[in-house]
Amino acid sequence: MAPLRTPFQGLWNVVRFNWHFYLVALGVALVLAAAATVAPAEMRGYVGLLAALVLVPVLVSLAVSAYVYDFANLYRLGWLPAPESARPALLTVNAGFDEISAALAARYPLGTLLALDFYDPARHTEVSIRRARRAYPPYPSTRPVDARGTLPLPDQSIDLAVAFLAAHEIRDAGERAAFFGEIRRVTQPDGRVVVVEHLRDPANFVAYTVGFLHFHSRSAWLATFGAAGLLVEREVPVTPFITAFILRPNGSAA
Repeated sequence: MAPLRTPFQGLWNVVRFNWHFYLVALGVALVLAAAATVAPAEMRGYVGLLAALVLVPVLVSLAVSAYVYDFANLYRLGWLPAPESARPALLTVNAGFDEISAALAARYPLGTLLALDFYDPARHTEVSIRRARRAYPPYPSTRPVDARGTLPLPDQSIDLAVAFLAAHEIRDAGERAAFFGEIRRVTQPDGRVVVVEHLRDPANFVAYTVGFLHFHSRSAWLATFGAAGLLVEREVPVTPFITAFILRPNGSAA
């Protein structure tokens, strides 16, 4: 069986989906480097410092991306709770780029998996998502859904639901809570909902500088889960930069 991921696939995806950002950063650094060669001697150090302030955050973000997506075993799913059923009904939700369904199906070959894609080109306008969609076809039988609507599933029909690095694309807090309320509705009382996300926290600021503003804070996620009727069973620090929230619809948090 071929491996689900190739070496440095994560880093390569980051670069090719966001190449415009890296091209601009490289261009600015080259201009500053050229300026340093003609600047007065007393100014060259300052120009060099500016070039470093452009390049160092980019290099740090690439190093963190390689660690998180290629070396930290994120895709081996060791953070994932085992469903109660030997033949689980599995649900994944994504925002146009699905990196989890194939891995989840391989981990639970006796289960049935439904992938839902809430990508809306009118609302999710990031060019990186469009590039990712061109590079990777959707998981077989993926169904498009509206994050503002009702999920096409009966009540309490899912054993394990996973939102993997996707739900932060739902920017409105009320819409996000309603969406997770739907996930709660379709999850079995003894099932689990797993949300894996970068957080808007110091570690991700160091890694991605202002890019960390695209993520939601831990308090925002807790508010979302509370409003959706989901209880936090535990939080798993998959890496210093990624957290997995293990949630359940009923009972008390551990």
